[in-house]
Amino acid sequence: MPNRWACIFVYAMIAASPSAHAQQPASAGSEMPSDQRPPYVLGRGDVVETAVIGRTDFDARVEIQEDGAVLLPFVGAVPAAGRTPLELRDDLRARLIRGSFLENPIVTVSVATFRSRYVTVLGQVNQPGIVPIDRDYRLSEIVARAGGVSASADTIVLTRPDGSSQAVSLRAIAAAPVTEDPQVGSGDKVFVAAPATFYIYGQVNTPGAFALDRPMTVQMALARGGGLTALGSPKRVKLVRAGREVKVRLNEELRSDDVLVVGERFF
Repeated sequence: MPNRWACIFVYAMIAASPSAHAQQPASAGSEMPSDQRPPYVLGRGDVVETAVIGRTDFDARVEIQEDGAVLLPFVGAVPAAGRTPLELRDDLRARLIRGSFLENPIVTVSVATFRSRYVTVLGQVNQPGIVPIDRDYRLSEIVARAGGVSASADTIVLTRPDGSSQAVSLRAIAAAPVTEDPQVGSGDKVFVAAPATFYIYGQVNTPGAFALDRPMTVQMALARGGGLTALGSPKRVKLVRAGREVKVRLNEELRSDDVLVVGERFF
């Protein structure tokens, strides 16, 4: 007969081992990580795929019609709009059992194409248009899905379905915590505005139009224009604002559509 104390020692070692505790089920009060994202709600225009495991005669890829229903084999028209895919799945399973088509079917429902929820993206983006969404996104994510902004664009106007709007700097949210990146939902409109522009002509090496994408003084603008030519004079700089010539200082901050004209110096 084995030594009683040896058996007790072996049992104690097994009970104290980490693997033994890892195999114990979690207590009812323990918290498990969960996805807090709300489930997707189907809408008109969405395309769903249905199937029954082990069967092919129930396979379908159908669009949710204007009346909110889908037409499926055996069960006919089934309400889908306003439901989650899981709710639709459970209803289809119940209908197949109730109609004596199948005894205990395993039904699957998935969304093949998202069309009922979308964001409209316009303005200075590389791929403007309708962006379908399956959940709420951050504003920077929507801009990325539209191919990113064109050069120098920064200001984004986010308009909600109720007509309220807010202007957001893309550079600011790119460097900020995610909580400062606004959420964008179905029906929202995103407009990426063209950058403000100033103009510089006359005796500068690179005259033309330039993006006013950050605070800029007259002196900085002259450097942006490639600097003065050999004939240019910093004392003969004119500033035209809203069609009127105003007194200019080198530390004057430019506004959108300002025009600088650099004249020739006297010898």
